[in-house]
Amino acid sequence: MLDQRRRPIAYACAALVVVWILAVCGFKIADHYKITPEKISAYLRSIDLSKLSAAERDKAIRELARKLNALSAEDRRRARMDGEWGDWLRKMTEREKTEFIDATMPAGFKQMINSFEQLPPDKRKRAIADALSQLRKTREAIESEDPSILVGEGGTNRPPELSAELQQRVTKIGLQQFYSESSAQTKAELAPVLEEMQRLMENGRYLPRERLRDRP
Repeated sequence: MLDQRRRPIAYACAALVVVWILAVCGFKIADHYKITPEKISAYLRSIDLSKLSAAERDKAIRELARKLNALSAEDRRRARMDGEWGDWLRKMTEREKTEFIDATMPAGFKQMINSFEQLPPDKRKRAIADALSQLRKTREAIESEDPSILVGEGGTNRPPELSAELQQRVTKIGLQQFYSESSAQTKAELAPVLEEMQRLMENGRYLPRERLRDRP
């Protein structure tokens, strides 16, 4: 048996071991449930919407929306680069796309569009160019790490971007009209570009941060 002097030390050591074990277990559990771009990528590849029933499709799309909304802005951007996004969008109905867009629209998105309308044409053009430039840099960084992640079933490895013609149109008429006239497919495909524009504007690059806060 332990003598009286060593017993407290033994108890303290045992307590430290228990605390350490609990901490490790807690970390592993938290890491297991944490949503990451890699987990979303795996989710996209694990499900074929065309083989699901209507109820199963709705459940799968809601789960994808939940996962996307759980990401940070940086991880959200990286997750949207996955080539499988295009395959999922092509298999969604117009109703499903609309509901998915509504479910994943970032807070402040509508206010960003209104704020964009107040920019002069030259700043509108620069905001669009900067957003596209940042997305290209992100894509290049991802491609250097793992080129395969940018390729979906359709064989494309480029996320949808605004053509020169559409850039000129957005600069001229503004996002409000452009967005309202776009189809659900176009809105879904352009989400990465619009979200990047929102991020740049909220960072105070074009407008004061306080003008972009919209927390209904």
